[in-house]
Amino acid sequence: MNDAAPAPTPAPVPRRARVRAPELIGKGGWLNTGGKDLTLADLRGKCVVVDFWTFCCINCLHVLDELRELEEKHRDTVVIVGVHSPKFVHEAEHAAVVDAVERYEVHHPVLDDPELATWKQYAVRAWPTLVVIDPEGYVVAQHAGEGHAHAIAKLVEELEAEHEAKGTLRRGDGPYVAPEPVASDLRFPGKALLLPSGNFLVSDSTRHQLVELAADGESVVRRIGSGERGFGRDSFSEPQGLALLPDGRVVVADTVNHALRVLDLESGAVETVAGTGRQWWQGSPTSGPALEVDLSSPWDVAWWQGKVWIAMAGVHQLWTWDPEAGTVEVAAGTTNEGLHDGPAAEAWFAQPSGLAAAGDRLWIADSETSALRYVHPTDTGYAVTSAVGTGLFDFGHRDGDAAQALLQHPLGVTALPDGSVAVCDTYNHALRRYDPATGQVSTLATDLREPSDAVLVGEDIVVVESARHRLTRLRLPEEAVRVDAVAHRTQRAATEVAPGTLRLDVVFRAPSGQKLDTRYGPSTRLLVSSTPPELLTGGEGAGTDLFRELELNPAVTEGVLHVSAMAASCDDDPANEYPACHVHQQDWGVPVRVTADGAARLPLVLAGMDDGQD
Repeated sequence: MNDAAPAPTPAPVPRRARVRAPELIGKGGWLNTGGKDLTLADLRGKCVVVDFWTFCCINCLHVLDELRELEEKHRDTVVIVGVHSPKFVHEAEHAAVVDAVERYEVHHPVLDDPELATWKQYAVRAWPTLVVIDPEGYVVAQHAGEGHAHAIAKLVEELEAEHEAKGTLRRGDGPYVAPEPVASDLRFPGKALLLPSGNFLVSDSTRHQLVELAADGESVVRRIGSGERGFGRDSFSEPQGLALLPDGRVVVADTVNHALRVLDLESGAVETVAGTGRQWWQGSPTSGPALEVDLSSPWDVAWWQGKVWIAMAGVHQLWTWDPEAGTVEVAAGTTNEGLHDGPAAEAWFAQPSGLAAAGDRLWIADSETSALRYVHPTDTGYAVTSAVGTGLFDFGHRDGDAAQALLQHPLGVTALPDGSVAVCDTYNHALRRYDPATGQVSTLATDLREPSDAVLVGEDIVVVESARHRLTRLRLPEEAVRVDAVAHRTQRAATEVAPGTLRLDVVFRAPSGQKLDTRYGPSTRLLVSSTPPELLTGGEGAGTDLFRELELNPAVTEGVLHVSAMAASCDDDPANEYPACHVHQQDWGVPVRVTADGAARLPLVLAGMDDGQD
């Protein structure tokens, strides 16, 4: 007989309150629906993945690619809805969103939300953010950044099984209606190259081809590539940058294949020379044999200092490829997103997207900081200097002294014969000029449509008008065009925080069926800094905990917190000796304003749902 007292009944675990998904509202209306306005009621019975994106953001473009497999595999149960939430003024133009949806082959409904109405309703803080809504209309998960496709796919399978059993799953076609195709020789071309023959080679990015045009810039001589997205010998995936090698071949930044390819102009043969076809993630090698190292969205290439320099937009760095040694390595940048000058290894970039070699300078169009920058040799290596631009959130169209001049998301830069440079000021639809001798910025031409690159041809400059699907020849003017100055800051609202100690919590819950991968030490990483640096008097720097006590400087009332978080998880299956592992990562630039009644806690959701607890 057992006289021990009975064990106490454990207290029930409280269930999280179910949160009804807010309605999807956007002043710009719906795309890819055949003209129909959608509501959440129309989507009831489906697993809905809401993708908050903006087309300037390379991480958002990565997520579009991550979601393609899920979209195809579960097309009768899953509806992906893109909510376009702009950062730049140009991205709030409806026509620009229409272009971006075609340019990036978005094959699901998209809500154009120029005033960030739905962004605010869902309390989103970062591009990209994914929110999963179950077939009954409740929010069940939120993920910021990249690397979540596997977790969302597993969650979708669980939701399918649960709601099939409940009778609340509705199978069948979704609301996507494909737009009518448009015929043209080029479709959203990216970059151009003047060939020794006098012809032009153009990356026809949306059609996944290279196109050789005659010297008139219009007549098609030949097309290179199948036109289908792929990684074979005869295919590309959204190619961008082009550069002529000393041996006469052309190196191609095959952007969405995360690779460099080389084209033999005589035979038309294409070979891969760098990259594996896989996207680089934190912790992967950053140097080594070129065909064994992953790359991340190479956007432009240039021959400089005996190597091919690569604008690695996907990780905010510059890399190099050495054709003689057959190796790649990081040349500048830390992977942190922002504008910070100094020694190359310590510099910060933000989606470098255009390169131009000119003597001892390599000019860079650093798109997300709306900046013109350059790399130059020093006694100890290389350094990075900014000529125009101040940071992630300031942009506009303002000429004059470079210290106060403004650009808006430039994608291309071209060295001019007099030592100055022309900048394809993409979101201002303009061609700008910076003169290092005078430190002045001027406007060379306006009324271009998303210019993304330009090449010199004698006394003319030929501009890639990406959103007009053509090359446009301009005579270099002797005098600059005058425009009314305008300055902008991103319309994203600042987060109000209380003075003193601010608790930062990066929310991460390992997805269902996964656990934190601690086999090789801590599986999480957190890096915090601020602009201006004086905003923080404590809490900056790197660590392995996903929480931090930040000390705010009482003398600084506003600024930007830069937060970079990473978590690695692996499949939790004891029977599998080699479980698949997954990296989840996101960088946040959070504008903050210090006010007496502001919040004392700043939660940033990497994956999961924030329950307000530590």
